[in-house]
Amino acid sequence: MAELFHRKIERTAIGFVIAIIAAASVGGIVEIAPLFTIDETVEDAPDLRLYTPLELAGRNIYMREGCYACHSQMVRTLRDEVERYGPYSLAVESRYDHPMLWGSKRTGPDLARIGGKYSDLWHVAHLTDPRSVVPQSNMPSYRWLARNGLRTDDLALHLEAQRRVGVPYTDEMVAYAQLDAIGQADPDSAYAAGVLERYGDATQLSAFDGVESQLTEMDALVAYLQVLGRMTSAPYEQTAAPEEFPDPNDQSEPDPAGDSGG
Repeated sequence: MAELFHRKIERTAIGFVIAIIAAASVGGIVEIAPLFTIDETVEDAPDLRLYTPLELAGRNIYMREGCYACHSQMVRTLRDEVERYGPYSLAVESRYDHPMLWGSKRTGPDLARIGGKYSDLWHVAHLTDPRSVVPQSNMPSYRWLARNGLRTDDLALHLEAQRRVGVPYTDEMVAYAQLDAIGQADPDSAYAAGVLERYGDATQLSAFDGVESQLTEMDALVAYLQVLGRMTSAPYEQTAAPEEFPDPNDQSEPDPAGDSGG
C-alpha cells in the first residue's frame, strides 16, 4: 500500500512538491522552534568575562594548529565525565565563542576545565615535548611556538571582528588591544594595570612562557589554555560537582596522578 502511494505521489508533480514542502517544514520547525525559548534555556552568568587580546590570539593559534581535532571542550552531563573533568559544560560558557570549539573527538582529554589545573611551566613543557611530562602521549611537539614572536599589530582588528558578531568589546578594549597583550604577559610592565581594569581582577597576569623579554605564540596559547573553564563561575554554582572555582593565580605543581594532557 505504501509503495502504491509513493508511486502515485511521484506521478503527480503538484502533490510531490507539496509533500516535499511538508517534509522540509517539519525539519525546519524542529530546528527553529527551540530558538524561541533560548532565553529560558541559556543560563545566566553575569560574571562572564571576555577573552583578553592575548587569550583571543591564543585561541586563534589553537584553531590554526588544529588542536580542536583531538581535544573537545564540552564536558557532558554523564557521571563519569563530571567525575573526571569537573562540572558539566553550560551553554552560556560559549556565548562569546566564535566559532565554538566543542569538538567531537577525544584523542586527547577534554580541555573545557583545563584552566588552572596545571602551572604555566607545565603547559610549556607539555607543548615543547609532550612525552617529557606524559610518557604515553601521542601529541606532536609544538616547540616552535616559543620561538615565534606573536604578531600584535592586528589584535585590534581581531577584537573588532568579534565585536561585529556580538561580542561586547568596547572601543577602549579595541584601542588598547596591542598594549593589553603585552601587559598580560609582563606583570611588571606599565600596561599590566590596564588589563585588569578592562577585563577584571580575575584576569591572570603572567610570563606564561617563562620569559618576559619577548611576547611569543607560546605565551598566547598557554594564556588561552589557562582561561578555559574560568570565564565564569556559573558551572560551579549550578552543579553538584564538588570542585571549587579555580583560582586564576594558583600556580601550584600538577598532580602527577591526575588526568594529563594528550
